[in-house]
Amino acid sequence: MSHPEQIQQRIIELEVEHRDLDVVIETLIKDPCHDELQLRRLKKRKLQLKDHVTLLKMQLTPDVPA
Repeated sequence: MSHPEQIQQRIIELEVEHRDLDVVIETLIKDPCHDELQLRRLKKRKLQLKDHVTLLKMQLTPDVPA
C-alpha cells in the first residue's frame, strides 16, 4: 500500500471513530445522570480526531504556490 493510500485509510478510520463518538455523546447527553467529566473527555477526543483528520488531509493535498 502506498503512502497516500495509508493516509486515506487512516482518515477513514478516524472519521468512523469520530461518528461513533457522536453517537456516544448524544446518548450520554440524553441521560439525566450522565457523567460530566466523561462527557468532556469524549468531546475533547472528538476534537482531537477532527484535528488529526484535518492534518492528514493536508498531507494529501499538494502545496499550491500563491
